[in-house]
Amino acid sequence: MTTFPASLLILNGKGADNAPLRDAVTRLRDEGVEIHVRVTWEKGDAERYIDEARRLGVATVIAGGGDGTINEVATALIQCQGDKIPALGILPLGTANDFATSAGIPDEPDKALKLAIAGNDIAIDIAQVNDKTCFINMATGGFGTRITTETPEKLKAALGGISYLIHGLVRMDTLKPDRCKIQGENFTWQGDALVIGIGNGRQAGGGQQLCPDALIDDGLLHLRIFTGEELLPALFNTLASSDGKENLVDSVSPWFEVTAPHEMTFNLDGEPLSGKTFRMEILPAALRCRLPPDCPLLR
Repeated sequence: MTTFPASLLILNGKGADNAPLRDAVTRLRDEGVEIHVRVTWEKGDAERYIDEARRLGVATVIAGGGDGTINEVATALIQCQGDKIPALGILPLGTANDFATSAGIPDEPDKALKLAIAGNDIAIDIAQVNDKTCFINMATGGFGTRITTETPEKLKAALGGISYLIHGLVRMDTLKPDRCKIQGENFTWQGDALVIGIGNGRQAGGGQQLCPDALIDDGLLHLRIFTGEELLPALFNTLASSDGKENLVDSVSPWFEVTAPHEMTFNLDGEPLSGKTFRMEILPAALRCRLPPDCPLLR
């Protein structure tokens, strides 16, 4: 019988009563796989559990939740010092699961757990904002961020990704573009941005392909700006994933800096960050992650 190294599952508290997940963990334990389970209650728990995981000597820390949980665990892992740092495993349990979906992680808990425990660990990039906050998937700003941050949780739970489109239509009268300047390596743009996507991964907002060519091992951030004053066409082009190229600006760079005369908010994998200046830089190969062999986000 094949012996797999131990893992620690950091489970978002919202998923603690997930019956199929409990069954999957029980079956793997019955097969002799060592899995420790810890449930988060508040911000900071993930970092504490990773300290425990290193004391236990596990090979993988599995993030069980949505994009925010994955990002919190990934951010804590890259802050670890020394050797024998666990790899990241992913168990998608959120509403959108944008990073997991674009990476090809299975939806079924048993399949995702097996990949997280036995899959090959691959070095991937992560992005850092203002030398502090990180995102593994995407930073979104402007029009799209206000939609995703204001969409009620009950609506998201009931309708999934389409809830953002519906809520955006309801809030059409209050949503305005952001005037800002964006610079990167050999790139400068200034104007009114309806939606800004700066991606290490490809999609956000429940399946919207904002940075469709992004890769997580190329050392680059991918930028897409939806420009202009016409809110209704931009809403449908962005949230309905239109292939139209009107009012689009694309670029790639190891870093981007966004400055605005007024306060803006970026959504970093579900975590809002407000300010007038955002310096986003890629940290190449900063994290090891267990991914499927045919992962679309790899070169």
